[in-house]
Amino acid sequence: MFQLKIDQEFNAPVATLFNAWSKPEVLAKWFAPGDMSVPEAELEFKKGGQYRIVMENKEREQFIVGGKYLEIDSPNKLVFSWQWSTSPHITQVTVLFSELADNKSKLELIHNEFETQEFCDKHHQGWMGCLANLPRVL
Repeated sequence: MFQLKIDQEFNAPVATLFNAWSKPEVLAKWFAPGDMSVPEAELEFKKGGQYRIVMENKEREQFIVGGKYLEIDSPNKLVFSWQWSTSPHITQVTVLFSELADNKSKLELIHNEFETQEFCDKHHQGWMGCLANLPRVL
């Protein structure tokens, strides 16, 4: 199995960064790479709760991901399953949040259980695109 890991710092308090993952109206503003949009974001933000996120490109082609929240430790840790609507394979995402000096925070994202390096690399590119959009809501 393959895994990706991304570390990134943000100019926002850790609670603000964590909340960007927990509120559908905020998540919808950043949770798609590049110029894609999020027309639908449904979050049942509690342990065992489900989520469903629809990403849409300029051609109106939709990419739907969903899963279940496995662990929520606000504002430190978030663990959830990840499954594309077109795939039977389920992966897992762990996001760790830590406070830094001067009201900054660090995000550490680990996405594992990929069957191929190619799929892992595509997700790395997608996550980098999403995280590039995250500062605009912080």
